[in-house]
Amino acid sequence: MKTKLPMIARILLGLIFSVFGVIGLLNLIPQPPNLPEKLVAFNTGLMAAGYFFPLLKLTEIACGLMLLANRFVPLALVVLAPISLNIFLVHAFLAPTGLPMAIFIGLLMVYLSFFAKPYSEKIKTLFIGKA
Repeated sequence: MKTKLPMIARILLGLIFSVFGVIGLLNLIPQPPNLPEKLVAFNTGLMAAGYFFPLLKLTEIACGLMLLANRFVPLALVVLAPISLNIFLVHAFLAPTGLPMAIFIGLLMVYLSFFAKPYSEKIKTLFIGKA
């Protein structure tokens, strides 16, 4: 089971980002009417920029597919790191009901990036200081 854990975590994370990326890009699920006012303002700002929300969702889809295909996984993890952090912060400060899913995404990211072989060795090299 221990050898299958990185694969399970990678597939779960890949599914989360690719599925929710497609849902967000194609606007398949309408916004709930009772969202917190600050979250509505945040989302409105992202949409008003014109380019940012589609870029974000396409990036999520591309990285999710990389994780699912087991190709360029360390790259996908590095690109998804700030997106995952933002997901956590949005739910921590603007919409606490989504916090459990944000924490789950964060745990999968930390596990794959720092504890799951073979990805962790490549990610950890990013933190080695050069003299």
